[in-house]
Amino acid sequence: MAQDRATFQQLAEERLAEATLLLAQGYPSGAYYLAGYAVECALKASIATRFKADEIPDKSLVNSVYTHKLIELLRLSGLEHEIKADKTLSGSWTVASEWSEQARYRAWTTDEASAMLNAISGNEGLLKWLLNRL
Repeated sequence: MAQDRATFQQLAEERLAEATLLLAQGYPSGAYYLAGYAVECALKASIATRFKADEIPDKSLVNSVYTHKLIELLRLSGLEHEIKADKTLSGSWTVASEWSEQARYRAWTTDEASAMLNAISGNEGLLKWLLNRL
């Protein structure tokens, strides 16, 4: 199924809202897991801006986007140097980049889920920064 930039942006915001609700209701593992997908969707929204209309994109680039590895998605987005150059964003990225789709198989504490949500939400959070780059 094809996804466009706007859809990924909307999904990023929805996953963050869902993660926030789960944490508030005492479900830190679900909150952590969905928060990671919020970052993944925001990065994919950013990557989608690299594709041009009326152009056949490089097949290896297209194939590499189909991953859940946040570090790889950040590289593909072209925003890696900007994030690493900013102390606040760099710290937030360090927290978020530890996420993987395998997070669903681990019990996460409230502190761990809170750290993830704090890293990606709010005015200084990673998610807002990524979505403002679209």
